[in-house]
Amino acid sequence: MILGLRTAIYPTPDLAQGKAWYARVFERAPYFDEPFYVGFAVGGFELGLVPDGVPGKAGQKALWGVADLAAELARLRALGAGPVGEITDVGGGIKVAEVTDPFGNILGLIENPHFAKDQVA
Repeated sequence: MILGLRTAIYPTPDLAQGKAWYARVFERAPYFDEPFYVGFAVGGFELGLVPDGVPGKAGQKALWGVADLAAELARLRALGAGPVGEITDVGGGIKVAEVTDPFGNILGLIENPHFAKDQVA
């Protein structure tokens, strides 16, 4: 039985730069910080950065929840995130958008008023 999202792993060849950028994005320091893996605890889930692998749009993608998608897109772009597209309303009040991190990975965002945080196990 799949219980739900636990970790999204992004290849980040320059781990120090990735750690600094994501610390600003998620407004927190990593809880796990080793030369082979940097882990950020974010709302009960984890973003993991690894120094191996090839970053890019074809890699893994996760959608990270936000309360106000437009405001978060503006904040991330001010931090240097690259644009991928604009906000898309996918129905039911759910909106999604994507940006790229400094390494070319997709950072997916979702504003979902139906997400039940109390059901995260």
